[in-house]
Amino acid sequence: MLDAIEKHFSPLTQFLEIGCGTGFVLQAIQKTYPHAEITGTELLEEGLAVSRKRLPKVKLEQLDARKLSKDENLQFVGAFDVLEHIPEDTLVLENLFHSIRKGGGIILTVPQHPSLWSQADEIAHHIRRYTKKDLVQKVKAAGFTIEQVHSFVSFLVPLMWLSRKRKSSAMEKNPMREFQLPGLLNKTLGGIMKVERLLTKMGLNFPIGGSLLLVAKKT
Repeated sequence: MLDAIEKHFSPLTQFLEIGCGTGFVLQAIQKTYPHAEITGTELLEEGLAVSRKRLPKVKLEQLDARKLSKDENLQFVGAFDVLEHIPEDTLVLENLFHSIRKGGGIILTVPQHPSLWSQADEIAHHIRRYTKKDLVQKVKAAGFTIEQVHSFVSFLVPLMWLSRKRKSSAMEKNPMREFQLPGLLNKTLGGIMKVERLLTKMGLNFPIGGSLLLVAKKT
């Protein structure tokens, strides 16, 4: 996502993250753009408490994305793995459009492929997994112009599919098993993701992926 920000919104002077959680992504953006005006919003106070410790100099607010201000003064808004939690995702997209000034834009990431739905999604309180067509249609309907859309976590889709469709008793008893990876395997998967990021940066657009990234602007 940092590569997408650099490509479409550099130099970044202002950034608002919707659903910043514990501030992990916001921290990376602050480090990359130390002179930008950065704000994080989160619905849950528990997440904000962690963000305040991690990012003491960043403005943080408790906010429901469905009630975002429509004053059209924002340059750039990010929502990373947020829309899938919200029943009224189209309302959030409309609010984002009206909160951003002309020339500004959004970057979104969402889980992709409804066929990958599993207990892991239920544990994460997901309402949906998106198709590329569905997300693009909703973003366009809100008024945005699509700049970039591509899949990521692509190399791991076969592994994800096998893991999520496996009907083992261990998985049924412990749905969190999907997230419990041995150290060596975790490092290997991290290396695979680095290769995928490099190929994406070189212009390769993967047709499938566990997640979807979309960049759009208000023109």
